[in-house]
Amino acid sequence: MILPIYGYGESVLRKKTVEINRDYPDLDQLIENMYETMYKAHGIGLAAPQVGLNIRLFVIDATPLAEDEEYVDIKEELANCKKVFINPIITKRDGELWKFNEGCLSIPDIREDVKRLENITIEYYDQSWNKKTENFSDVRARIIQHEYDHLEGILFTDLLSPLKKKLLKGKLANISKGKVDTEYRMKFPSH
Repeated sequence: MILPIYGYGESVLRKKTVEINRDYPDLDQLIENMYETMYKAHGIGLAAPQVGLNIRLFVIDATPLAEDEEYVDIKEELANCKKVFINPIITKRDGELWKFNEGCLSIPDIREDVKRLENITIEYYDQSWNKKTENFSDVRARIIQHEYDHLEGILFTDLLSPLKKKLLKGKLANISKGKVDTEYRMKFPSH
């Protein structure tokens, strides 16, 4: 089932999320719905707050990037990077800061360069509740950090310079009022 994606201004996007346990109701169905919603919106990551749930869960699928010539060196890693992250904790961030143009399904029609560290270590549970500790670098680390930020109530626009934020203020206000066209269903604070 395709879920509505909560747009900029929705309060759930600003809340720090809570952990869940194995008994979380219909978790497998929720994960399936999140993937279906993400694919419908042509995204590569989706966090639970973006579908209105204040829980520590996100999904990613970097496989569409495997066809991009820019990532030819990591094609195989991207082709195998469909993952579910339950109760994740980033335990380490290091490496160089690098800029990359990011967008967000909750903030349609806005893309900006964001600086993030290139390497992370993250602990999480997979969909089968196996505990994992993994290291990621390159664009995979960026996708994970972006989705992880959603669990902390942080949006990529928060990481921009004060000048960029000021320049985007009108566009963000319009998004929060639902004045944006998307190919996917959204929920806005004013609706």
